[in-house]
Amino acid sequence: MAPVRAAGTVVIALSIGAILSYFLRSRSKSSSTKTSNRQNSRNGLVAAIGNTPLIRINSLSDATGCEILGKAEFLNPGGSVKDRVAVKIIEEALESESLAPGGVVTEGSAGSTAISLATVAPAYGCKCHVVIPDDVAIEKSQILEALGATVERVRPVSITHRDHYVNVARRRALEANEIASKHQNNTKDGSQINGYTSDKETQSILYECKGGFFADQFENLANFRAHYEGTGPEIWEQVRGNLDAFVAAAGTGGTVSGISKFLKEKNSSIKCFLIDPPGSGLFNKVTRGVMYTREEAEGQRLKNPFDTITEGIGINRLTENFKLAELDGAFRGTDIEAVEMSRYLLKNDGLFLGSSSAMNCVGAVRVAQALGPGHTIVTILCDNGMRHLTKFYNAQYLSRYGLTPSATGLEFLGLH
Repeated sequence: MAPVRAAGTVVIALSIGAILSYFLRSRSKSSSTKTSNRQNSRNGLVAAIGNTPLIRINSLSDATGCEILGKAEFLNPGGSVKDRVAVKIIEEALESESLAPGGVVTEGSAGSTAISLATVAPAYGCKCHVVIPDDVAIEKSQILEALGATVERVRPVSITHRDHYVNVARRRALEANEIASKHQNNTKDGSQINGYTSDKETQSILYECKGGFFADQFENLANFRAHYEGTGPEIWEQVRGNLDAFVAAAGTGGTVSGISKFLKEKNSSIKCFLIDPPGSGLFNKVTRGVMYTREEAEGQRLKNPFDTITEGIGINRLTENFKLAELDGAFRGTDIEAVEMSRYLLKNDGLFLGSSSAMNCVGAVRVAQALGPGHTIVTILCDNGMRHLTKFYNAQYLSRYGLTPSATGLEFLGLH
């Protein structure tokens, strides 16, 4: 009879396993539905954006005594957190008829938002025209071109300059709208586009389109809403309400504002922090209430305001998106800390992260040091290192600026 008892035990075990499996799948499905109801009406590429995993960064957690969790946004189809923003901006523009199917989306971007727009725009039947600074990693423009976007590289200047990449992108949208209007009036003579400042290739793209829409990621609050309605709720569900702090750097400000506002509404005791790279004025804005130094007034720089190897974060003006952030404090990060952190995480966790992700992890350790052991901290892993090879992961480039990594552990952050 022993074999019968053993078989009965196996049957019972399998039955319990099946019940538990069904329960977990149902719970997972319910959680996914709550955090992303909009996904139900989507298909194709867009349906794969969001609901990224929240992973424990083992080395940093063990070193600090805190649970340091990273939202793995590099797993989005376009490779970064900006996929969320691109979808939200385009969907809202189509709904409001600011953008027509077949139209061109223009944007001034240091890379990630541009790549995300170029990735998702075809899913909505649109084209993409991107204006980027000519000092960003060359692989970003190569990726954009491979995605079919029109890429216009301009020299880096202050936002107050008419030829700042954001201002150029705004003009391109206006040009596209003027050209589309002339097409509607049956004036298809190529001379009609004379007088525009864009080159012949750009004129050709604009000429063929059905109007333009300037994404305006810095000031368009669709950026904020992408994270307030998507990323923030996902984090809250994933930590099951057990969260002490959130920290991230800011470029446009959409990520840090959308997530911080949502989390604060869920639990006002959650601490939200900014980590700011060199050359940015946001640290001063958060900690002192002003964004200027003795040498300059806020927003009046006429040269490139950044002095950092990190890309896509740091700014010297207050955007409409950042104004909505609910922050308890800020930390200043350095280039060498970001470089050392990226190599440390690659060696100890197998995480191959971009510069802004590395800076966010620097911020997570700073928060852990400030709060002490036993706390749960979340940050954003914005993108991976694949689009940072020629600068952030280039030994010769780093050596030129005295940024060659040499740490064996976390001593660069005071941990041994």
